[in-house]
Amino acid sequence: MQISSRFTVAIHILAALEISNDVCTSEVIAGSIQNNPVVVRRIIGMLKKAELVDVNSGGGGAYLLKPVEDITLFDVYKAVDVVEDEKLFQIHENTNQECIIGANIQDVLMLMLPKAQSAMEEVLKSYTMADIVAGILEKKLN
Repeated sequence: MQISSRFTVAIHILAALEISNDVCTSEVIAGSIQNNPVVVRRIIGMLKKAELVDVNSGGGGAYLLKPVEDITLFDVYKAVDVVEDEKLFQIHENTNQECIIGANIQDVLMLMLPKAQSAMEEVLKSYTMADIVAGILEKKLN
């Protein structure tokens, strides 16, 4: 199981938009992420659709629409379509229905795994981009 790197790249983008004193174009951000500007633009598009950022026309870069204190990591997680509701864990299919384990494992797991996803999402709701930015700036000072 692995959550798409779009999530952490989106966090990186938002942190860059908050911390940078310069115009943050996709090329500048891509240099920090060491990824293709097209990937950055695609993720910025997702963040824009979620109304977390907007883009200056004519290649003038992106900017935050909300204070970082008001953007939770859960907001970012949802913005970049990391995973559907109750679908973080993919349960194997086509189990042997003649076997007691194969016949019942999926139902038993479906009682537990959505709760695990919900718990993780609650933790993401407890952190904001302000926490990320503060952590980055603290590391810079040390």
